[in-house]
Amino acid sequence: MEKAIQRYFPIFLLPTLAAFTIGFILPFIIGVYLSFCKFTTITDARFVGFANYLKIWTDDSFVHALWYTTLFTIVTVILINFLAFVVALALTRKIKGTNLFRTVFFMPNLIGGIVLGYIWNLLLNGILSFWNRTLTYSAVLGFWGLVILLLWQQVGYMMIIYIAGIQNIPGDLIEAAKIDGANAWQRLRYVTLPMLMPSITVCTFLTLTNGFKLFDQNLALTNGEPSQMSEMLALNIFNTFYGRNGWEGVGQAKAVVFFLIVGIIAITQNILTRSKEVQQ
Repeated sequence: MEKAIQRYFPIFLLPTLAAFTIGFILPFIIGVYLSFCKFTTITDARFVGFANYLKIWTDDSFVHALWYTTLFTIVTVILINFLAFVVALALTRKIKGTNLFRTVFFMPNLIGGIVLGYIWNLLLNGILSFWNRTLTYSAVLGFWGLVILLLWQQVGYMMIIYIAGIQNIPGDLIEAAKIDGANAWQRLRYVTLPMLMPSITVCTFLTLTNGFKLFDQNLALTNGEPSQMSEMLALNIFNTFYGRNGWEGVGQAKAVVFFLIVGIIAITQNILTRSKEVQQ
């Protein structure tokens, strides 16, 4: 069997590797090169060094989008993981209808971001109309509108991961803690949470990267209004590249900076949370 796997391994690997190279690696390399160029199309790219990168930090909209996205990500990471964990705890108790509740909570994750954005745009603007406001009235309203949308979409998905982690905790650990006299809070703090760290690592990584990369929901819900004050990083890069003539290279440089920011933060988070994991 091992010899057969070694013999046919390239046959299964090469098509996937070729598709990954053509669809991701080559465009990424070309994109990094274009971030050092001034261009309108790839054929007329002219190398300008770090001019595009220097121009990024003179763009007030990018700096605002960076801090706006950072704050949004911090808030959503905390709220999504907390609510998903609480729901997972509730649905791992022996109560009737848990499978139905799991399905209902998970279903919003199956709806596309653009569709969700327009749905919640109608819902939230309908509620705000009682106060003669809309989501685009201020950046604050747009911010909390995006938070509500992302909570509704992702809590159910993270809940499934937490449920899998909770069900994977050995029952004898819980029983031993009960025999030792640990109350519910002590069992949660000293048994459940430490044993749940792999799930926490995964959920934190997903919510962190999803928060930074949010694009379609932002586009559909507020489109950056008013005056780009609710514009997040991904939408800012899109608008720079496609909406500002002569700024294509700057938009590409923003995308590279965006990649580095998300990559560094995600790797750091992974290292920190994995260091807290315990072996079963």
